[in-house]
Amino acid sequence: MSNAVPDGWQIKKLGSLVDPRSSNVDKKTDPGEIPVRLCNYTDVYYKNRITSDIDFMEASAKQREIDRFSLEKGDVIITKDSETPGDIAVPAYVCEDLNNVVCGYHLTLLKPHMAESYGEFLSHLFQLSSVQHYFYVLANGITRFGLTADAISEAPLLTPPLPEQQKIAAILSSVDDVIEKTRAQIDKLKDLKTGMMQELLFKGIGHTEFRDSPVGRIPASWRVSPLHSEAKISYGISKPLDRTLQQGVKIIALPNVTKEGEWNLSEVPLVDPSLVKQDDYLKHGDILFNWRNGSIAHLAKTVLFDLQGTYTHVGFLLRIRTGDNLNASFLHFFLKYIKNNGFFLNSKIQVNNTYNKEELGDVLIPVPPLHEQKVAADQIATVESNISLVARRLEKLESLKKSLMQDLLTGKVRVKVDQKESAVA
Repeated sequence: MSNAVPDGWQIKKLGSLVDPRSSNVDKKTDPGEIPVRLCNYTDVYYKNRITSDIDFMEASAKQREIDRFSLEKGDVIITKDSETPGDIAVPAYVCEDLNNVVCGYHLTLLKPHMAESYGEFLSHLFQLSSVQHYFYVLANGITRFGLTADAISEAPLLTPPLPEQQKIAAILSSVDDVIEKTRAQIDKLKDLKTGMMQELLFKGIGHTEFRDSPVGRIPASWRVSPLHSEAKISYGISKPLDRTLQQGVKIIALPNVTKEGEWNLSEVPLVDPSLVKQDDYLKHGDILFNWRNGSIAHLAKTVLFDLQGTYTHVGFLLRIRTGDNLNASFLHFFLKYIKNNGFFLNSKIQVNNTYNKEELGDVLIPVPPLHEQKVAADQIATVESNISLVARRLEKLESLKKSLMQDLLTGKVRVKVDQKESAVA
């Protein structure tokens, strides 16, 4: 934590700011105890705010536990134990009074002393990297890590006067509100995309006559064909990569494609040009399909090649080059759709999960008329583009939040408590 203390601020021990209460209420339901709703580790870890919208699990507790661990507006909960030290002291703010909700095991409930600290401010302070690092260092354990009562109570926190705490909390929470709404917008767009893919890839637009097929009910005018009949599938370069090369041909490797099928070009390896045959070079519209991977989540990830420049690809990425009757974008969306719906989960599970060239070639695909494929792919691509646009906005907001936290929670930038301020225009 920073050694600089801004004017009017103090370094105070957490125990002087709050009443820390480490919970021992487990998930069991005992007939001899009082029924309660339990705020669990995952409720805190995955949410910044604890509200009545959460589907709390049913459990039971003794009356003294209910008295000590019931959640009230203004409380803060932090994770006390975890399998990794980086997951220690993750905070969540209790935004409202919650009826019959009790703090569960592996968590510590922080009850602010109202004259000293403001819970919403503390929940932001616990997200500051220097505070996170402090608790990371103090987390004890080998296979499971935890904080002692002393480690929590003795934690030194840089604290402004209460009115300044409240102002800082209001600014940071206003950014959180926008971030939350932006995430909700992305979720809605993703749901829209999934529904559109189901509709457009299998039902098309404006059809009234349908027939049963090996891929489900499709328009009567559509064909069903094995992929190898509609596209050329080929392996990439199987030679080991020499990551010391300073010059050569860029080669797309597994880390360059995320499991969601997005590009990750932070590090693109090179390959000696003498190892690259003319047919190994990628063309716009080629699809790369990960046929072998140690992670089942990454198996069958696909990406549509649309990069500028000269590239080839590694052997664990199959290249699919569509023929005249198959739109590459349509096929790309079809492969992503069936992956997300578990189609490739029945792969051969060995040291690596595999779905090789022959197996991929035998995958049956619906084949609408070419103009219908393009219309479907364009509509899905429009929604996907909107998702990317909003996702970039989310990245900027999250970056803004980090910068504001560093400025406001360290006193580098002081707030005016008597002036209305907004962090997000």
